[in-house]
Amino acid sequence: MSIKVVSYLATLPRGKTPESIAKNQDKSNTLRYFVQGVNAVGDLGVVSESTLWEPSDVAVILGWVHEHGKTSAHLELRRSILENQARTGGRTIIADSNLFLYQDINNPGYWLRYSYDNVFPGLGEYCDHNPDPARWKKVQAELNIKLKPWRTQGHHVLVCLQRDGGWSMRGFDVVDWALDTIAEIRGYSNRPIVIRSHPGDKRAIKYCQRLEKLLLGRRVRDVSFSQPSHSLLQDLSQCWAVVNHNSSPTVAAAIEGIPIFVTDPVHSQAREVANTDFALLENPAIFERTDWIERLSQFHWSHRDLQLGHCWQHMRKWAHHD
Repeated sequence: MSIKVVSYLATLPRGKTPESIAKNQDKSNTLRYFVQGVNAVGDLGVVSESTLWEPSDVAVILGWVHEHGKTSAHLELRRSILENQARTGGRTIIADSNLFLYQDINNPGYWLRYSYDNVFPGLGEYCDHNPDPARWKKVQAELNIKLKPWRTQGHHVLVCLQRDGGWSMRGFDVVDWALDTIAEIRGYSNRPIVIRSHPGDKRAIKYCQRLEKLLLGRRVRDVSFSQPSHSLLQDLSQCWAVVNHNSSPTVAAAIEGIPIFVTDPVHSQAREVANTDFALLENPAIFERTDWIERLSQFHWSHRDLQLGHCWQHMRKWAHHD
């Protein structure tokens, strides 16, 4: 039986600068290519430019929306699609950020991760059951990534901040999180702490200045801030461990062989290979990573994969709720 898939261009924000307009073109291509692949497989794919939801078996959007989000038109449409699909028994595929982006931020193949109904692991369906080992081999070769041995030496603890007010923080204030987390670290380790702000957060300079003043007021020693120009790989150099709430820097660190600690393992894509007890900071647990990296690779797809229908051919098995 043919499956109807509708992809919504109006779920993308409107670009205001030449750079954002170019990025939007790549994003709109994602939505168009997905439909191209749906039709290549023999199902019915439709690209919608409407700002209204229409019934379908599967809707496709790029980007997430959460309960603390803004009320702009493209976000409201995302919310409407998710709610109406759930109400009518349909599903929604969400394309979201590439967890392997640290290796090549230019992302020439435009790799993204894809899930049904939610972006958080455990809440969304990532179609990663019994992953095909060949998928990891393909991702590894095309993105020049390999699992490095676990590191047994290092200097500093890298604390990676997330977007202040971003959906992955789920309403938590990033400065409050940093203060609590650094206090927890200091309970178990005197290693230097380096704070890395989210590279895409325009407000990072201001809240990092506030965080620095608060740390000085509390007399927390040996804490510094990474340079905004530093790549994640630069900050991981000579790093002993990485601490983060639930976002992608821990994926990069675990691939690079650096022990990781997360404060929200439930919603972290690295939860299978992450420490959660800061008492282990000087002697972190290490994990077997093959099953984990194969699972992550199973839900990452390139633009070429979309066009050829490879992504949809895999995900269509989950198009209807059990």
